[in-house]
Amino acid sequence: MSGDGRDIDLVRRLAGGDKAALEELYTAYGQRLFAFALRLTNDPEAAEDVVQDALMAAWWSAKSYRGEGRLIAWLLGIIHHAAMKSLRHPSQPISEEMEQELAEPGPTPEESIQNKEQSRWIESGLNSLTPEHREVIELVFYQKLSLQEIAQVCDCPIGTIKSRLSYARRHLRGILARQGMDTEETR
Repeated sequence: MSGDGRDIDLVRRLAGGDKAALEELYTAYGQRLFAFALRLTNDPEAAEDVVQDALMAAWWSAKSYRGEGRLIAWLLGIIHHAAMKSLRHPSQPISEEMEQELAEPGPTPEESIQNKEQSRWIESGLNSLTPEHREVIELVFYQKLSLQEIAQVCDCPIGTIKSRLSYARRHLRGILARQGMDTEETR
């Protein structure tokens, strides 16, 4: 069965009240959903709550899933709405401990220092963006969604998504350029 076929079967099972399907959904998409929620909330605890709320919303609304687009885009849309609700509370920046946990093992000490510094500047740049701009960056670069899918997730016109992406890239390039870093990857 293809990935789309498995996803449709999974949603049908969810709609039928199959608890194992909810576990499979979490196993298949939980990390991506949490990463997206974390990018939007800047708070690991809030991100966990957002994912939990979103999974429950998916459970209850599985019958309304029309199968238009990929399942991940539908799930990220639910995360988007849950995260926007949680942003009414002040968010906290990502801690250095979390950055260290997310870092890849094995770089040389020099590379590690350079990577930490670059990560700090990128994180600082991302945190200086509005939640809407940060969200578009997350969906493009980390979740690998198309602009059309992002427009569906954010429930806004594709032109707005293009504008937000352009602004966010320029903003991040400016921050990195001021630090003397190569900005070729943000183009």
